[in-house]
Amino acid sequence: MSDEKNLSDDLNEMLGDAKEGTKKAADKAEKLAGEAKEKAKEYAKEAKETASEFSKSAKETFASSDNKKILAGVLAILLGVFGIHKFILGYNKEGIIILVITLILGVLTCGIAGWVMSILGLIEGIIYLTKSDEEFYNTYQVGKKPWF
Repeated sequence: MSDEKNLSDDLNEMLGDAKEGTKKAADKAEKLAGEAKEKAKEYAKEAKETASEFSKSAKETFASSDNKKILAGVLAILLGVFGIHKFILGYNKEGIIILVITLILGVLTCGIAGWVMSILGLIEGIIYLTKSDEEFYNTYQVGKKPWF
């Protein structure tokens, strides 16, 4: 009987140790899960901020270079006779020159100056639209090349 009692005590002790080990493992797993959840939140927040910065940067790039290229090119083709494309690119003096040539010399030459300005606008519009975005930006917005 004493062997049975010792065996029973040993089993109870082992069972207690197993329960205690299980509880420690569960506590450790809960702690690690909490830490993982916090890290996931941090990474999600960083990813969201990075995506937001990238989006903002992309919008600024598009608005500053590509959008002006297309707008200036189309306006040069359609309304080049009035120099609108020059005003879009910030070349006010050149825009006024084209406008004056069209209006004043157009009247004096019975519209021939207007036709010449419209052909020049067409040529400039084609040049704008055939350049790469980077080349257009560097040439007309950074380099400030007002003519062709």
